[in-house]
Amino acid sequence: MDAATLTYDTLRFVEFEDFPETSEPVWILGKEYNALTEKDEILSDVTSRLWFTYRKNFPPIGGTGPTSDTGWGCMLRCGQMILGEALVCRHLGRDWRWAKGQKQRDEYISLLNAFIDKKDSYYSIHQIAQMGVGEGKPIGQWYGPNTVAQVLKKLAVFDTWSKVVVHVAMDNTVVIEEISECSCVATCFPSLYCTGTCAMAEEETALWRPLVLLIPLRLGLSDINDAYIETLKQCFMLPQSLGVIGGKPNSAHYFIGYVGEELIYLDPHTTQPAVEPSEDSQVPDETYHCQHPPCRMHICELDPSIAAGFFCRTEDEFDDWCMRIRRLSCNRGTLPMFELVDSQPSHMVSVDTLNLTPDFSDSDRLERFFDSEDEEFEILSL
Repeated sequence: MDAATLTYDTLRFVEFEDFPETSEPVWILGKEYNALTEKDEILSDVTSRLWFTYRKNFPPIGGTGPTSDTGWGCMLRCGQMILGEALVCRHLGRDWRWAKGQKQRDEYISLLNAFIDKKDSYYSIHQIAQMGVGEGKPIGQWYGPNTVAQVLKKLAVFDTWSKVVVHVAMDNTVVIEEISECSCVATCFPSLYCTGTCAMAEEETALWRPLVLLIPLRLGLSDINDAYIETLKQCFMLPQSLGVIGGKPNSAHYFIGYVGEELIYLDPHTTQPAVEPSEDSQVPDETYHCQHPPCRMHICELDPSIAAGFFCRTEDEFDDWCMRIRRLSCNRGTLPMFELVDSQPSHMVSVDTLNLTPDFSDSDRLERFFDSEDEEFEILSL
């Protein structure tokens, strides 16, 4: 049965391959496990991740639009999952675990409500789809990793509860100055560099705003370049890891780790009924957690267009991430997936300074760079 046609009712009859019995380490979002002795812990960790899938019978998007995202919303759902993981780390902590039937903390309920399929939820399918129109994507059209990253960045500005900043690093380059400079300037006066989404809120001039760093990347032409494989694996080992969104052409997945040469992922291609919160905002949450062994695929099957995510709650965590990335870039025999620099190179133009006029010419150019399957790309090494 094709994954896109699965429903929640048929899902229970599908046989899922059990987790492999292997002595190789299992890495899940910065946590290392032993598959021989810690299988229950692995499955508990995977089940505790938020699992956003296709839904049906939700209120029409835009009032008159689709009532289901089956067939087109998989990358949008993966965007929800990678941001949802960041918000879990933000409000509940990486070590938080979900258990069926367990009374949940208020923060968890508020977090789920931010993703419920209705127009006034911060990160609902409605908000993502409608914000995507501003990125040149009509409602109902498939997204690539870059588009969903840009949309999440815009939506996070309105999330006054989580108060995170989403930074999208363009051109395979993370510029430390872009992330940290405006936080220093905001303590004195508004900066031309500060667009309201910088790492420091003006009303919290002594505090670092938790950072969600999304890095759209192209790791090959039609297939992933073998030179990037070890570097990609190492990203899942970082304690700041949020995983990777990507997959196969027009079929997106949320990758949360690896074992051996296989990537571990959550698959959004299951259509479930929309969930309606109760009057006290309680949410029936069992369908938001994957309660079967996670899916796996060989790393060489990965489409080269991806977006990697990282979460840094504090400035110290960001500094630690920078140190770890610099160490990885020194490893012989591997090719860095992106460049980490202190200040913006002269040849780069900040994405925030692009004039995204209604013809979306700049947005389309960026989208073609990161999401096209047919264009030719120059793979750069350091």
